[in-house]
Amino acid sequence: MTDPRLGAAQNVWVATVRPDGRPHLAPIWFVVSDDRWYFVTDPKSVKARNLHHNSRIALSLEDGDNPLVAEGEASPVQPSAEVIQLFKEKYDWDIVTDSQYTQVFEVRVKRRVMDSKN
Repeated sequence: MTDPRLGAAQNVWVATVRPDGRPHLAPIWFVVSDDRWYFVTDPKSVKARNLHHNSRIALSLEDGDNPLVAEGEASPVQPSAEVIQLFKEKYDWDIVTDSQYTQVFEVRVKRRVMDSKN
């Protein structure tokens, strides 16, 4: 079952790794569908370039008092109609017509590192 905080949280912190091994951390809007996390970014962004080099990713909700940190792998995808609709409902954002933020990533969570349920 999906944690209800994932639908309520506005941002997720995304950690990626640069080709030289340095970390990169950035907040971003996201949605979750079928236990997969999705975010949209500029294909020229640091996070997108990093993920094309190394698909490993860590994600964290902003609430440090009630942590949810996950690890997984991200891959570029064409968003499903459901994912498009989830972004419209959550952020009033049509990701299909956005001219800058055009790269959709799907994150397959492999492990929850910290979770308030643990």
